[in-house]
Amino acid sequence: MTLLQDRVNAIIDRVVSPGMASGLFDSVPQAEPMSAPYDTMYAVFVAGIGPARSGLDMTSVKITLTGRIHKRALAYPRDLIDPWLLTATATMMAAYSEDFELGGEARMVDLLGANNGGALAGRAGHITIDKTLFRIMDITIPIIVNDAFTQAP
Repeated sequence: MTLLQDRVNAIIDRVVSPGMASGLFDSVPQAEPMSAPYDTMYAVFVAGIGPARSGLDMTSVKITLTGRIHKRALAYPRDLIDPWLLTATATMMAAYSEDFELGGEARMVDLLGANNGGALAGRAGHITIDKTLFRIMDITIPIIVNDAFTQAP
């Protein structure tokens, strides 16, 4: 067992909590959805992991999570979908930038991409789930976890 395994669930719980507290979303699952949400959703799921830096006997990692905001693409009025999406994205990014705590499970959200690139950022697009088209914004949430792996001598 690595030192990271004990912390993963707590980190994801912390990343999900601002979405739940915002009141903007119908649901906030901790997994990529397999069925279409009613209207709005904020789903948090793992996007990647890699080394962030290393000491003599420990390796830190960057865990990249995706926070995906979903809004039905055929909602009316349609010209309000993107402004809502941008407002929801800004709300979530502000939550991760301001007084956000990882409960000692991780060092920080890498807001500016100081550790191997990949800053907190959003990218818009579309996705189809259950034959329903959604307008989405994927928020890249890079988290630095100190001392995740012990190095063997």
